[in-house]
Amino acid sequence: MQSRTTKLAIVGAGAVGSTMAYAALMRGAARTVALYDLNAAKVEAEVLDLQHGLEFMPQATVQGSDDISVCAGADVVVITAGAKQRPGQSRLDLADATIGVVRAVLPPLLEVAPDAIYLLVTNPVDVVTYAALQISGLPPRQVFGSGTVLDSSRLRQSVAQQCGVAVQNVHAYIAGEHGDSEIPLWSSATIGGVPLLDWQGLPGRGSLTAADREAIARDVVQSAYRVIAGKGATNYAIGLAGSRIVEAILGDEHRVLPVSTLIQGNEDLDGICLSVPALVDRRGCDVRIDVPLNDEERAGLRRSAEAMRETLQKVGLRNPA
Repeated sequence: MQSRTTKLAIVGAGAVGSTMAYAALMRGAARTVALYDLNAAKVEAEVLDLQHGLEFMPQATVQGSDDISVCAGADVVVITAGAKQRPGQSRLDLADATIGVVRAVLPPLLEVAPDAIYLLVTNPVDVVTYAALQISGLPPRQVFGSGTVLDSSRLRQSVAQQCGVAVQNVHAYIAGEHGDSEIPLWSSATIGGVPLLDWQGLPGRGSLTAADREAIARDVVQSAYRVIAGKGATNYAIGLAGSRIVEAILGDEHRVLPVSTLIQGNEDLDGICLSVPALVDRRGCDVRIDVPLNDEERAGLRRSAEAMRETLQKVGLRNPA
């Protein structure tokens, strides 16, 4: 991958965008990282700060400008710009303002990077991804959102901590909305290859009870609100999650990730963007993985879909027929 010329463009040099640029550089995700922001002084300062650390990173080039042409020829464009979530606000409260930002920035981006994969990392990500598909006219494989990749990481970390295992040994997904109606897919979760619902625990630690699982799911939903209340924004984990998705694209990894994509061919979820496990590679994302679901999980996904449809109605976006 390092021998290829790859370019990542990040729209928005705020807390999330600049942290994602740093994470992508540290992980060697792309040979060129370009930052675009309307605030010329801010983007120049972020680029200088990153350039001063290039000696300690895999070889790369950093660019930045308040001119959209800095994104020209990008293989992947990540849009982080949007309304800032305030303490007490839900992600869905941000819909109108953030869609307005995407509506303004996406057409000029398409002029300079028409063949890029577009990754939305701004809230409410499912609604904004749906809007970006309508605005751009691009195929769904080329436009998708970060979805519940971060939420799934939070879930895995909580399970690992509770069970006393490394987080890398936990495989579990959050699906549905990236927000209050998201659901954990417990029935397909595993710890070291053992189905989570069959996990008997390590010596001195019990198994995960239904009450434990409920508390973990509640904590995952509330965790972003706690971070925002304490420091004003989430940036480190979402920066890492976003850069991991970029790696999967540019490295053609065929990685299964719960990104937010346009669901088609599913009677309950059809015509909206929600997160389900899907294959991410150099083509983007156009293959969903049908993981086993129990009745409770199917019902939860339907509720999440209804929440999305209500929000799409409120912001004046119509579901496709």
